[in-house]
Amino acid sequence: MQTVNPPELGRPRGFSHGVIVAPGSRLLYVAGQTAADHEGQISEREFVAQFDAALRKVVQVVRAAGGEAQQIARMTIYVTDLDAYRMSRTLLRAVWASHMGTHYPAMALLQVAGLVDQGATVEIQADAVLP
Repeated sequence: MQTVNPPELGRPRGFSHGVIVAPGSRLLYVAGQTAADHEGQISEREFVAQFDAALRKVVQVVRAAGGEAQQIARMTIYVTDLDAYRMSRTLLRAVWASHMGTHYPAMALLQVAGLVDQGATVEIQADAVLP
């Protein structure tokens, strides 16, 4: 994959403006992941802990398909409280680094009214490019 960050768009912080995928690559579409446990329950209420659990699960799916976090090309993050996200940015940097290192895919972050998993405040969906 090759990132595309035109200088006229400004330096991206925490994402890439675009990603080019090599021809012949396999695409993996990762469904939205939340902090739900094996029984579908959200026991953790704290925002950063939910973000950590959701991102960990996304990377687990990518690894189960034979890939690594650095092969995630696009990610969409849904949050129910944008202010909680903004206030948690410092803590989220460490969470991000623990799962993704310095890799930043093309990304969008959206505030939504609610998520299907009751009690979920974060859901992360991703697309990965596998060799």
